[in-house]
Amino acid sequence: MKLSEIKTILPVLENVEFQLENGTYVPEHFHVTEIGMVSKSFIDCGGTIRKEERVNFQLWDADDYEHRLKPGKLLHIINLSEEKLGIGDFEIEVEYQSQTIGKYDLEFNGKHFVLKNKRTVCLAEDACGIEPVKQNEENNSDTCCAPGAGCC
Repeated sequence: MKLSEIKTILPVLENVEFQLENGTYVPEHFHVTEIGMVSKSFIDCGGTIRKEERVNFQLWDADDYEHRLKPGKLLHIINLSEEKLGIGDFEIEVEYQSQTIGKYDLEFNGKHFVLKNKRTVCLAEDACGIEPVKQNEENNSDTCCAPGAGCC
């Protein structure tokens, strides 16, 4: 989901609710502690230089159980971040801590926002010598990073 999409959704919501892909909800007393722009420059295992830019939301589950972030307040924080930081209309990545800090893609299911699990993937499959994973196969990380596989 891009930043422009969440800005269109928020004005029609009564509450801001986030749900993890496994069905559990982020507690209603969460805070959005940060909104920022994250730029990542890197080189993949095939030698291609790449750059990613994302808008980052950080959710925090605090001990103030009476706190409820309303859609208008979140929209205000987004607008402020655009104005003060010059944040563009990029895909949103959400950070949320459960056992460790997880990074999630964001979707909306018509009622609440869903934190979609992110997966690692080899971006240079042609350089790795691995076959593309078929739709119904599980990605087996042992294939790419096995000794002698020529990847990673």
